[in-house]
Amino acid sequence: MPNLYIKTYGCQMNEQDSRQVSGMLVARGYRLVENEEEADVILLNTCSVREMAEQKAIGKMGMLRKLRHDRPRLILGYLGCMAQVRGDELLNISPHVDLVVGTQKIHRVAEYVDTIFRRYQQARMDDERLPIVDVSEEQDPPTGALSHTHTSKRRQATAFVSIMQGCNMHCAFCIVPQTRGAERSRSVEEIVEEVQMLADKGILEVILLGQIVNFYGRHLLKKVGNKTPFVQLIERIHQIEGLERIRFISPHPIGFRQDLIDCFARLPKLMEHVHLPLQSGSDRVLKSMRRGYTVAAYLRLVERLRTAKPNLALSTDIIVGFPGETEEDYLATKQVYQAVDFDHAFVFRYSPRQATSASTMEQQVPEDIKEARNRDLLRLLRITSARKLSACVGTRMEILCEGPSKTNPSLFSGRTRANQLVIFDGSNRHIGQVFDVLITGSSASTLYGDPVLSL
Repeated sequence: MPNLYIKTYGCQMNEQDSRQVSGMLVARGYRLVENEEEADVILLNTCSVREMAEQKAIGKMGMLRKLRHDRPRLILGYLGCMAQVRGDELLNISPHVDLVVGTQKIHRVAEYVDTIFRRYQQARMDDERLPIVDVSEEQDPPTGALSHTHTSKRRQATAFVSIMQGCNMHCAFCIVPQTRGAERSRSVEEIVEEVQMLADKGILEVILLGQIVNFYGRHLLKKVGNKTPFVQLIERIHQIEGLERIRFISPHPIGFRQDLIDCFARLPKLMEHVHLPLQSGSDRVLKSMRRGYTVAAYLRLVERLRTAKPNLALSTDIIVGFPGETEEDYLATKQVYQAVDFDHAFVFRYSPRQATSASTMEQQVPEDIKEARNRDLLRLLRITSARKLSACVGTRMEILCEGPSKTNPSLFSGRTRANQLVIFDGSNRHIGQVFDVLITGSSASTLYGDPVLSL
C-alpha cells in the first residue's frame, strides 16, 4: 500500500483541494501519513497569491530532492495555483519533479499519480522519467469535481464545502482568475446533499467556500422572493437537522445585498462573524485596485451589518504598499481600520504577481516602506485584538471543540460563534461537541477558558 503525504500552502480553497486529492487516492488504496520520510508520494499543493508562498514551495521541493538518494522511485509533485500559472517552467526549476497539475485538473491527480506509480513499478531503475504536466483549463468540470470531503477516523467537528470556483472580478493585484478560472457554481441540490451527508456523519459546522462566495449562483439561478441564490442556498442548508453552525468565506463587499445582511438577524445557525476584505482605506487606491466600492460604501455596509447583528465580529484583509500608495493613502487605511474597529485582520505587503495589471504599474513602493507600514498595522492589530479579547474574560461563551490545540497537543481548542480561538484543558470527549466555557484569560490572539458543562 503506497504512502501519501500532502503539504498545503495558501487558502482554505487549497485545503479543500488537498482533501479532495487525498480522498481520491485513499479510495484507490493509498495511505495518508503525517511524515514525509515515510511517504512514497509527496505532493505540494501550492499558492500563487504572494511571491513568498511560491518561494516556500520551491524551496521545500528542493529539500525533498534529497530523499530521492535513498528512494529513487519516490514520486514528487506540484499541485494548485503555482502549478496552474507556471506549468512547464516548474520542471526547469525542479527537474526532479514527476507531476505538475493545475487547479483546473485537480480531479485527475489520483489518475496521474497511479500512472506514474505503475510506471515506476514496471520500469528499470535507470529508465528515463516521463513527467506529467497538466494545467489546461476545463470550463465544465465533471459533477462533483468541485468538492470532496475526506473524513478522518477521529470525529470531525467542522467540514469545508466548496460551493463554487473561479472569479470574474479581475482585481488588479489578484492572480486568482488566472489560477482558478472563470466563476462557476455547483447546483443547490448537490451542495445540500453533501451537507446532509456531513450532518448525518456528525459534522456540526460547515464552512461554505468560494473565491467570491456571496456571488454564488448569480449566473445559474434566479432570485426567488427577492432572495439571491446565495441566500436561497443558506436557507436550505439551515433547514438540515443535526447541523448547528454555518459560516462562509470569502465574500466581496459588493456582493452583500440586504437579503444576505438580514440572514444574520433571522438565521440562528449562521454564525455572527463576517470576513469583509477592505484591502485599502483610500478611494484612490481602491479604484486603482479595481475593487468596485468606495470607503464610504464600505463603511455603510459595516453599519448595516452591525445594525442587523450588533454583536457581529468583523475581520478583514488589508494590502499595504500597493503601487502608487502614498503615506497619505496608508494613513487613510489606518484611519478606516481604527474606525471600523475590526476584531481581526490579515495584513499583507503587496507582492507583484505576473499576469496581473498591478505588476506593470508605475510607482512601485519600495520594500522598506512596505515593511514599515506592515509592521505598523500589525502593531495596531495586536493592540486592538488584545483589547477586544480581554473584554471577554469573565464571560461565558459557546464554543465548538475542533480537537487538540495545534501549539500544545495536551490542551484542546474550539471556536466561539464569533470565530475566536479558545484554548482549554479538556479531553477527547469534548471533540465535536458544542458547549459553554468560562473565559479565564486572554492574549493578543487567543482566549483561554474552562468548560462550564461536564460532558
